[in-house]
Amino acid sequence: MTAPEVTVRPATADDLKAVTAIYAHYVHHSTVTFDLVPPTADDWQRKHGEVAERGLPFLIAGCGDEVVGFAYLAPWRAKPAYRHTAEDTIYLAPAATGRGVGAALLGELLALADNAGIKQVIAVITEDGKASLALHHRFGFTVAGRLEAVAHKHGRWIGTTLMQRPLPT
Repeated sequence: MTAPEVTVRPATADDLKAVTAIYAHYVHHSTVTFDLVPPTADDWQRKHGEVAERGLPFLIAGCGDEVVGFAYLAPWRAKPAYRHTAEDTIYLAPAATGRGVGAALLGELLALADNAGIKQVIAVITEDGKASLALHHRFGFTVAGRLEAVAHKHGRWIGTTLMQRPLPT
């Protein structure tokens, strides 16, 4: 028997409980996010609405009926001149890593970013996000800079790598 194929589609309100659980895992057990308290389902509902209001994609990856990952674009900065630059966010259920789910999500995000008028996509990746660095590199992102020891979590200081990819004009 083969595993169900991974599909990528726009997230709905019904998906946000799974999004909440996936992200909470990383808040509690990793340093790939700097959140210390997981956002609630209501917080994710607000985030989903804000992303949609800006015309940006919020996607989920599904395997059968199970949500195995999510990704979205959000404004890079609040100032209006940054309106054509977005930051990507991608998280996978722990059991879904290494199966092409991240690539499926990032590929669709980039296609939709161009449609949304985004010209630059930024990724902020913690030093423990080696798989994310490799994924972004495969999709044409280049390192734009490094910030050392900018966050403290789980008893240690952590830096980030900034990656950037221009989209076609």
